[in-house]
Amino acid sequence: MSAKNYDVIIIGARVAGSTLAYELSKVGYEVLIVDRSTFPSDILSTHNFFNNSVAMLREMGVLEALLQTGTPMYKRAFIQMDEMVVDGAFPEVDGETHCLCVRRKYLDQVLFQHACAQERVTALEGFRVTELLYHQDTVSGITGMNRDGRAEQFTAKLVVGADGRNSTLRRLVNSERKMAVPTDFASYVGYFSNFRQEGEPCVEFYKIKDNIAIVFPTSDDLFVIGIMFPLQNKEWSEKFRNNPEAGLRELVDKGFDSTNFPERLRDASLEEPIKGLLGYDNDWFQGMGPGWALVGDSLSFKDPAVGQGMHDAIYGARLLRDTLSETRDWETNWSQMADKYQTALESKMMSRYHLACQTTKNTPVTTEQSLVNQLIGSNSEASQAFLGIYNYANEPELLQQTIMRLLQAGVGLEE
Repeated sequence: MSAKNYDVIIIGARVAGSTLAYELSKVGYEVLIVDRSTFPSDILSTHNFFNNSVAMLREMGVLEALLQTGTPMYKRAFIQMDEMVVDGAFPEVDGETHCLCVRRKYLDQVLFQHACAQERVTALEGFRVTELLYHQDTVSGITGMNRDGRAEQFTAKLVVGADGRNSTLRRLVNSERKMAVPTDFASYVGYFSNFRQEGEPCVEFYKIKDNIAIVFPTSDDLFVIGIMFPLQNKEWSEKFRNNPEAGLRELVDKGFDSTNFPERLRDASLEEPIKGLLGYDNDWFQGMGPGWALVGDSLSFKDPAVGQGMHDAIYGARLLRDTLSETRDWETNWSQMADKYQTALESKMMSRYHLACQTTKNTPVTTEQSLVNQLIGSNSEASQAFLGIYNYANEPELLQQTIMRLLQAGVGLEE
């Protein structure tokens, strides 16, 4: 194996990496995909697919396998931001009406197996990349360690980092960090059974003062519940550090007492240890250079509250596939390819990156924004434009235009 030269080596075999391996194999490239983990395995992340991303899963041919895990689909969103309440279905996108939140131990396994089943894909689990190989100034391969401790080298025309927000490849090539906005929040996530929802299954989102809660129905008859509170609040940080479950339940009881969320959580049971992320950056890196490229969270990590990670992993893999397949001679066109890839990424994803940067800052809601929020909650057209931002049914500008038109027409806060 080590003597074979590949077209592309992909470091990281989860959502972005396995998607890219599949997509590149379908257009004729020989791919080696490596991951330091073995599958199935879990990882801390948001793992929700809005219906626009469900459409891409269907196109890849993996949706049915994912549904066989028993993970429920949903189409409804219940969002409460202080006085604003939005309760409605996400707009239809590409013929898809329902969303899906699959646990990573199932999701990553299905995508990895799907990639491995392709004729031109070779996979290596339990392989840790330690160094890069170079031909002059261009990356030409990888060096790493197998599970048995043997060192191996593999060469390729391109090495891609799909290895998450702490990407090894990104660090080794010293990719330029173009933007970074640090979060103001700590994030904790737990999986609960016997959580009761009212009405049909839905995603729940609460932002009450300076605390945030998110609920998704997920695999194994569980609900994934995420809680975010300001990092500067040392009291809550200490409580979560000492006893994460007790801290989470107490914060929900005190911080969301204006909702029925605390009452329903009291009847639920925590099934697995709570995991936390104490600070992170919303970042955006240079996506390509001579012999290397980045995709997924390696390229841009965003606040989990906006739920864009799964979409960006799959869509970004497709953009990289298009960039590579549209250029015949990679070796002499790295600069042009990098510009093309970066432009395509920013054109599609930058508006949601800025949305994440706004969400990640703990800033007081102005009187004007509070009135706008109430209009969004009270008007069905504005509510649909608001929800459509999350699944790319429309761009944020449509919401702004809708609000301005409604205000100019004298529409009040109640229909």
